[in-house]
Amino acid sequence: MQPDPASLLAVLSVIAARAGTRIVEIRSAPFAATAKEDGSPLTAADLAAEAIIAEGLTDALPDIPVVSEEGAGRIAPEDAFLLVDPLDGTREFLGPTGEFTVNIALIRHGRPVAGVVHAPALGRIWRGAAGHGAEAAPLAPGADPAAAAWAPIAARPRPVGELVAVASRSHLDAETAAFLGTLPVADRRSIGSSLKFCLVAEGQADVYPRFGTTMEWDTAAGQAVLEAAGGAVLTPAGEAFGYGKPEFRNGPFVAWGAPGVRQG
Repeated sequence: MQPDPASLLAVLSVIAARAGTRIVEIRSAPFAATAKEDGSPLTAADLAAEAIIAEGLTDALPDIPVVSEEGAGRIAPEDAFLLVDPLDGTREFLGPTGEFTVNIALIRHGRPVAGVVHAPALGRIWRGAAGHGAEAAPLAPGADPAAAAWAPIAARPRPVGELVAVASRSHLDAETAAFLGTLPVADRRSIGSSLKFCLVAEGQADVYPRFGTTMEWDTAAGQAVLEAAGGAVLTPAGEAFGYGKPEFRNGPFVAWGAPGVRQG
């Protein structure tokens, strides 16, 4: 029996909050970073958050397999699986911005149907599920998501002629920049991690393109929140952007706000 979206989001929010609290604790004390095989940084916070989330998901959802960025022995997904990035934006974690997130998403039949994005250093959390809508709340480290002041969020229709675009702070590639050049962009904001999806989901931006390499755990939770808020994540050709791809590697995508045109 599959959990209903409301109860699932509550569980995932608690788990993400626990991981976020630990990440902030580690960040506040001296720590060292090492490098993974691909050259990206790895810290004690990545590993601690991974352990907290793995334990929480095993206890709460023992029948659903988990695929995580830091997990070993990744396997081909089943009809339903969980995608986890315990610390998205490690470069931002190592820097001053605090623009890093904890991402947990549920995938069913190749689609992200529920997700939570928590930015512990910024004190914010977003969540959404198909058929349930999306919401956000302030959430300081150590706070209980059940007591948070949740408020609904919604993506906005595109304005006429003047889009607000968001792009990666650390990974803006030439193809993405070229795509942005084809759009009537009046304002472009750079921000780290899956926060870009959340800005579009909240109606603060209209488009987030990404042509450079990402992995499925980077995008699943943000996509779930955005689509629950009325937006969409598509391939550049306008096709559905799905999950369970070989090696969990994404191709290019464009995240859009709500369909239609906003006047004024």
